[in-house]
Amino acid sequence: MNLKLGVDVAGAHNLLPKDGHGSSSAYVELYFDGQKYRTTVKEKDLDPVWDESFYFNISDPSILPSLTLDAFVYNNVKGTNSRSFLGKVSITGTSFVPYSDAVVLHYPLEKRGIFSRVRGELGLKVYITDDPTIKSSDPVVNTARNEPVKKSEQRHTFHHLPHQTQAPANTAVPAAPTPMMRYGYEQIKPNPPPQPPKLVRMYSESSSQPVDYALKETSPYLGGGRVVGGRVIHTDKASSTYDLVEKMHFLFVRVVKARDLPSMDITGSLDPYVEVRIGNYKGVTKHIEKNQNPMWNIVFAFSRERMQASVLEVVVKDKDLVKDDYVGFVRFDLNEVPLRVPPDSPLAPQWYRLEDKKGERIKSELMLAVWIGTQADEAFPDAWHSDAATPVDSSGAASVLIRSKVYQAPRLWYVRVNVVEAQDLVPMDKTRFPETYVKAHIGNQVMKTKTVQARSLNPLWNEDLLFVAAEPFEDHLILTVEDRVGPGKDEILGRVIIPLSMIEKRADDRIIHSRWFNLEKPVAVDVDQLKKDKFSMRIHLRLCLDGGYHVLDESTHYSSDLRPTAKQLWKPTIGVLELGILNAVVLHPMKTRDGRGTSDTYCVAKYGHKWVRTRTIVDNLCPKYNEQYTWEVFDTSTVLTVGVFDNSQLGDKGSNNKDLRVGKVRIRISTLEAGRVYTHSYPLLVLNPNGVKKMGEVHLAIRFSCTNFVNMLYTYSRPLLPKMHYVRPFSVMQLDMLRHQAVQIVAARLGRAEPPLRKEVVEYMSDVDSHLWSMRRSKANFFRLMMIFAPVFAVSKWFNDICMWRNPITTILVHVLFIMLVCFPELILPTVFLYMFLIGIWNFRYRPRYPPHMNTKISQAEGVHPDELDEEFDTFPTSRNPDLVRMRYDRLRSVAGRIQTVVGDIATQGERMQSLLSWRDPRATAIFVTFCLVAAIVLYVTPFQAIAALVGLYMMRHPRFRHRLPSVPINFFRRLPARTDSML
Repeated sequence: MNLKLGVDVAGAHNLLPKDGHGSSSAYVELYFDGQKYRTTVKEKDLDPVWDESFYFNISDPSILPSLTLDAFVYNNVKGTNSRSFLGKVSITGTSFVPYSDAVVLHYPLEKRGIFSRVRGELGLKVYITDDPTIKSSDPVVNTARNEPVKKSEQRHTFHHLPHQTQAPANTAVPAAPTPMMRYGYEQIKPNPPPQPPKLVRMYSESSSQPVDYALKETSPYLGGGRVVGGRVIHTDKASSTYDLVEKMHFLFVRVVKARDLPSMDITGSLDPYVEVRIGNYKGVTKHIEKNQNPMWNIVFAFSRERMQASVLEVVVKDKDLVKDDYVGFVRFDLNEVPLRVPPDSPLAPQWYRLEDKKGERIKSELMLAVWIGTQADEAFPDAWHSDAATPVDSSGAASVLIRSKVYQAPRLWYVRVNVVEAQDLVPMDKTRFPETYVKAHIGNQVMKTKTVQARSLNPLWNEDLLFVAAEPFEDHLILTVEDRVGPGKDEILGRVIIPLSMIEKRADDRIIHSRWFNLEKPVAVDVDQLKKDKFSMRIHLRLCLDGGYHVLDESTHYSSDLRPTAKQLWKPTIGVLELGILNAVVLHPMKTRDGRGTSDTYCVAKYGHKWVRTRTIVDNLCPKYNEQYTWEVFDTSTVLTVGVFDNSQLGDKGSNNKDLRVGKVRIRISTLEAGRVYTHSYPLLVLNPNGVKKMGEVHLAIRFSCTNFVNMLYTYSRPLLPKMHYVRPFSVMQLDMLRHQAVQIVAARLGRAEPPLRKEVVEYMSDVDSHLWSMRRSKANFFRLMMIFAPVFAVSKWFNDICMWRNPITTILVHVLFIMLVCFPELILPTVFLYMFLIGIWNFRYRPRYPPHMNTKISQAEGVHPDELDEEFDTFPTSRNPDLVRMRYDRLRSVAGRIQTVVGDIATQGERMQSLLSWRDPRATAIFVTFCLVAAIVLYVTPFQAIAALVGLYMMRHPRFRHRLPSVPINFFRRLPARTDSML
């Protein structure tokens, strides 16, 4: 079946005048696969409308992704029968979609060269069709060879896919693939969009992965206008601080208080509460016992797009055991509710007289404020939201577990405890010298010194113990000196408790003065003995809070903050990072409710000390958050992490359930261009024991704004970590232990907030298990290493082809270049740097236009063995049966054996180098020493250029003068001895 590429040229907008009279006579030329079509000329029109359709033949569908559709807009000059350039658009073949998914997209016109001047947009609808009734258009002329598209005109390429809404669960799957589906295009009937179509572009990488896992660039309508190609086209003159999210309107109802409520019970008491109802949504305040003048001061927010009624009812009721009594109500017409947009002042609450069931006014009054606002309203974060509760069911609707929240992670310090010595220890057993060690506690952290077996009562340790502490300091440093009496039996000789707030702070490596602390016995049996020994035992300590380090509380590869703890060492900010969390689509159901799959999701974003959490959208697989947050940026070599979770705290089991992870996204700030708005739909990929799975997509808008360009460039010359990490570095084992403690402290502090950020959320966002063994990660890192050395292997293969004269012309040119560099060695370094400069300029055309995202192929997550995944998700220590653990141990021994062999071979080559002059083999060393003497004499009397030329020409000699056997130097080197003979 013949496939065709259809192109509907809709029109252009705001073209550049070129005829000298403030206008242009525009037409469009289309190039695709050696075919060229041309529209009619629209005379004197800067906003021409063509509405013309063209159809190209697709000669070979297998090469369609490598083809490009080029659209050039020209101005027709009648007098000289020539044309002038107005702009161009290029669309790659990976972006062509079926006709059912195609929409008219307006592409900004791009320049042809550096000095070109263009403006405006071109509207195109591009699609693939297999309709046999459609015939190809008659081309103007086949100019595939006569007028080739210049490479310089392929500078900007737009990739697009239509925005696909969530398909119904019972969508039928075709039994056989259609011709368009054979090369990756799936026919999906999208739901009619409620707003103008959004431009969506999809990118692919060299490390290709399934199209469904690819990153998609979108062009949504945000608060500041429409985003096209990273630029915001302002459509609304009114400015807003929430310009990275879609504007959502809410009906806000602030219930403040009531007065003079009547008594309803026989006892004359009243337990009032307020019910706010609009359509099938309602919000309920808590009831206040025995109070006729209650105060609530709570805000309800109802989404305008979900409203199914035009009347708002606010009802006051009396809480009762059997049936709640009706007190009174206030009714509002939504058409008369005022609209408030910040920075307008908040709407002042007013007193409203209540009406009874008969519609008659009563004496009681209710203070309310009712207005329509957006998510920029100050009341939005703490409000009860209608999209965070199920219709009509208001139980638990006002729970803090569903609100949005901004968290501030605690400031962390490294606590350095240098245990020097102890004096005058008094052991329980006077007949022996104690075997002592010091145990230190800070909260749940426990550290020990080595055990000293000195024949003295004054043991010496001089060891550093490191801990992590968080402000405000709630725990104390507890030191105990213990005597090891026997196996598993220790006795406490003395103890000292030191508040952390009393420890000296430092921000550099200055010397901290040591102090003596008295040790007290924890239990006093004999009062006279206690008085006698009260000041006899002492311990010598050097304590400090090290503020010159950055306390790592996340994986070092994904650090979001690199500043030291001490604020006086902080550098000025270099920019501002803005994140708009728009929505999530096609989420995988995480739970079952009323016999159907659903999810109660929220998003968490982490950067630096600031964590943010969106409100929980209940019972929705395509939630819309539209919340915007801002961070200060101190270093571009940091990573923003955004995670999506399912709230499991809303069920009957309560807080015993863990919040389920849906997926996360990492964005490195250094990969973002300053001032550009990145709007992408990120796939949420999760690796589970069954393999990699896409859980949905999250739609984000990101903008990095540089506030100090000079300081930003200066950061690239500074060390990545603070000075203390290099002056007094920690070992890898210490850093790993301290990072684990820091994550636990941060999780404990954030878990005490309302709503709590649970421990499993903090650990997932901080990649707490990234250091554990994984066969999949090991393979991925190995192939990453091979990709690094791939250019070296390619150069080696190219040089081997030169030496073997595979291409005589290239070999001769290399010989000429080599002789030139030998004769003029001062040109070597300039040539190398000029070559790298040209490569960088050439690659600038193909620079990434989107942030990097998770790649399943690089991660080796596509074809991983199920047993390897089961091993990766095993607990530590293992919980699997012994036979399975034995099998995995044997497999690990096999892999380690191959690595051991490679390491041994490398060590052997190094030892052979050492044996050249070690006289281990006296004859080999004598030969080498004699060769060195002869080489020194020859090099002394012969110019270096001649020697270099001879060596180079010898290495590149013709294959006729080569032998298949190894050369003499290689044979000599392989015969040298190594220490393998000494290995057991």
